[in-house]
Parts: sequence; C-alpha cells; structure tokens
Amino acid sequence: MPKALITGITGQDGSHLAEFLLSKGYEVLGMVRRTSTINFDRIRHFQDQVTLVQGDLLDQVSLISILEQHHPDEVYNLAAQSFVPTSWEQPVLTGEFTALGVTRLLDAIRLVDPKIRFYQASSSEMFGKVQAVPQNEKTPFYPRSPYGVAKVYGHWITVNYRESYGLFACSGILFNHEGPRRGLEFVTHKITNAVARIKLGMERELRLGNLDARRDWGYAPDYVRAMWLMLQQPEPDDYVIATGETHSVQEFCEEAFGYVGLDWRDYVVQDPRFMRPAEVDLLVGDASKARAKLGWQPTVTFRELVRIMVDADLEALQRNAHVPHITYA
Repeated sequence: MPKALITGITGQDGSHLAEFLLSKGYEVLGMVRRTSTINFDRIRHFQDQVTLVQGDLLDQVSLISILEQHHPDEVYNLAAQSFVPTSWEQPVLTGEFTALGVTRLLDAIRLVDPKIRFYQASSSEMFGKVQAVPQNEKTPFYPRSPYGVAKVYGHWITVNYRESYGLFACSGILFNHEGPRRGLEFVTHKITNAVARIKLGMERELRLGNLDARRDWGYAPDYVRAMWLMLQQPEPDDYVIATGETHSVQEFCEEAFGYVGLDWRDYVVQDPRFMRPAEVDLLVGDASKARAKLGWQPTVTFRELVRIMVDADLEALQRNAHVPHITYA
C-alpha cells in the first residue's frame, strides 16, 4: 500500500486529494498545525480513514520527525497562506509559509529520504502581469502580489532541489480551481453563497471589487487528479493545469445569478475596498503538455462548475435554516 503525506489536508485541495488517494488504495497522512482553530469540516466525512500528524512549515524539526516516523512514498505540499488579499496585509508571514516553507520541506526530504516523490503547489498567480497569452510552462513569471512572489520562490526552489540533488520534485502550475469546499473569502464562493442567500431572502446585495478581472476557472477534483498523475511519471517535470478558457468575474456573476432566475445587476455593488493594490487582469492557461504527457483533461465546464457551487450553497443554507427546498434544472 503506497503512503502519501499531504500538507494542507484540511483545505479545499487537500481534502479532495485525500479522498482521491484513498480511492486509489493509499494510506493517507495529513499534516495539521497545532492551533486553536483547526477546521476539519472538509475532511470530517472521511477523517477516520486518514492519519493526522502534527507539523508546521515554519518548523523544520517537525517535518523531519514526520518523515522519519512515517516514511511516506509521496509528499504533496498544499499548505500555504493562499489568500491573495491577505498576502498584502501579512507579506512576511506569507513568505515564511508559502516560500520558505517549501525549502524546509524539500530539505527535510533531502536529509531523511531523497527517494520520496514531491509535489509542489505552484500557482497561476506567478504569471501576474502576463507576458504571453495563453500562459504555458515557458511563459516568464511577473507576480503582482506578495503571494505570487512567494509562489515563484517556492516554484524555483523546487526546480533547484530537483536539479541539484536529483529529487523527484514536480510543480503543478494550477490555474484557478473551485468547488463547494472553496473558502468563503474567495470571490467564486463569495458569489455563489451570496446568490443562494439572496435567492432565499437572507441578503439583499453582494459587494465585489474588480468585475473585469479574467480567470481560467476549473473544478478542484479534476485538478487534484493532475497532481497525482505528475508523481506517477518516469521523470519529474512541471506542468500547467488549466481549462484553456477565461471568464470575467462579471461573467461568473451573470451565470450564478441567472441560474436562479435573477439579474446580477440588481444586486451586485462594486466596492473600492475589495480592489487589489496591483491587479492581475487576465489569466488563461495552455495545458497541452499535461494533456500530451499526463493524459489529463478537465471534465467539468465553467457553467457546470458555477451551478455545482450554487446548488451546494442553496442546499447547505436550506438545511441549516430549515427553509423550503429549491432545485434548478
């Protein structure tokens, strides 16, 4: 039975990846930080099938201890300070987790067992002020936030350890991927949750920042499958994972509100408080390398993704508030 360690198991991607690996017959370890606010909601339905271990990307000794005690075959580093607006407010902490944390984990692998296969969660935010459209593995990085800068460091230190020490270390340059487990602070879930609340009479408006920002949005369970595929290849490499389509925040609003029979213009208010100091205007990925080498492709369309999220928010709110059930064809 192969064994995998997932950092960030309680997050959106970590929870989906854990479920996927369990379906593949893996023994799954999940690293969690010792805090007073750990949220196990995303993994509660399978928590008894995984082993949770305490560790912290700020503490290399804890990482070495986990590797020495549990001997994983694969390590998926999904833990990070991953919310872009927070990276402006806490840039140093973002760098500690999202950049230097990668180095600590790679060096722990180098010291304990260099045969461990390693996956680093890189991000399309590294492209920032894009230098080419669409973006692929050869497109230069131009990050536009402390988060994007930290992710660039994490990406290149992964390449460096692969080339310097011969580690099987891969980076997945994942474009935006969403689903019902996405944190409410992210714009996609903020929109679908507001749509559900407005439809149920619980809210009257939705305040957003830049409606013109365009993103390549996919479905999170599709993207964790790509992570696993990268570590099954004969040689380590880096891959862009994306749908190849770009949609604006306004289009996301139109689709979400329209799905429940509402006009987004009646409810959405632009609020300067939600504008970024430096905006990333357009992201769209070219995943042709992943299609050719990994056999990967997305299975959920943009419209299906939006509707999956709206349906999940409606169901959750109706269940918790005991309001009449509403479904949409």
